[in-house]
Amino acid sequence: MRRYGKNPDEDDIRVRPNPKGNRPRTSIRPKHENAVEGLVLTVDRGRLTCLIEGRTVTAMKARELGRKSAVVGDRVSVVGDLTGAKDTLARIIRVEPRTSTLRRTADDDDPFERVVVANADQLAIVTALADPEPRPRLIDRCLVAAYDAGLEPLLVLTKSDLASAGPLLESYGALGVPYVVTNRDELADGSAAERVRAHLTGRMTAFVGHSGVGKTTLVNALVPDRNRATGHVNAVTGRGRHTTTSALALPLPGDSGWVIDTPGVRSFGLHHVDPSRVVLAFPDLVPGTEGCPRACSHDEPDCALDQWVADGHADPARLYSLRRLLATRERREGD
Repeated sequence: MRRYGKNPDEDDIRVRPNPKGNRPRTSIRPKHENAVEGLVLTVDRGRLTCLIEGRTVTAMKARELGRKSAVVGDRVSVVGDLTGAKDTLARIIRVEPRTSTLRRTADDDDPFERVVVANADQLAIVTALADPEPRPRLIDRCLVAAYDAGLEPLLVLTKSDLASAGPLLESYGALGVPYVVTNRDELADGSAAERVRAHLTGRMTAFVGHSGVGKTTLVNALVPDRNRATGHVNAVTGRGRHTTTSALALPLPGDSGWVIDTPGVRSFGLHHVDPSRVVLAFPDLVPGTEGCPRACSHDEPDCALDQWVADGHADPARLYSLRRLLATRERREGD
């Protein structure tokens, strides 16, 4: 074997390149002053469709984002090929700070949070009055998630031609949640879409609900030029079939707002919810919490809200509604 001295300057010495040393290492990332802001419309297997200056551009997450992910509704900074031409790919190099984050977990004992949408300011909870039967526990859980995220809830009740909306609306009357009741004839003639659209103007609204309630049918009526696939309810199980497989943000006609159609859910875990944030949705009860013990669940003997209501500062029905919603964190949806 050939041995070299202290000064191996010969031209025939072979130097093996270091594959990890081809690029200088630095913790300084490029600033990308030329990055353009975009809105994430949908995410599909690592590819994100973004709206940039009126064009849809396909992009992927840049390495400098690390584990940080972008979801539908995110405002992002994008570089690269922004033409939107076929087979082009841009890079998302920043996710801008979010104004709101709607989260859920698979179950109440699952610590892994899933971000449903970002930057929405309203949550439309769509439920059928029959076929399939309404699931009040799921409605309660969606309401808790909305209050926790700082979103304003909207109840959209479909299929009123099959059952009356009265009993369900009565149970939520004390919450003061706005609502729209629709039936199939109104969906067909467009009047249902007009009444729902009146609540969506100037907002980014996420639509949630379990499969088969008519959520995507309603979205198709609101945005006629984007006809998403719809399903039917299984006559044996009473459950709908998942037809929406990924969330999609759609602009309302005339750029009057945004709707985000999300896949049907069969559970809405609340492991991440902090009761102190939920009570903020009850401004008439918030002052009464000042006398609560530390880390009060607002449903225990020492809770100051009982005396606050007894003194006439708030309607007892409001306190009942708050405690009913908070109890959904301790009670599984099917109970």
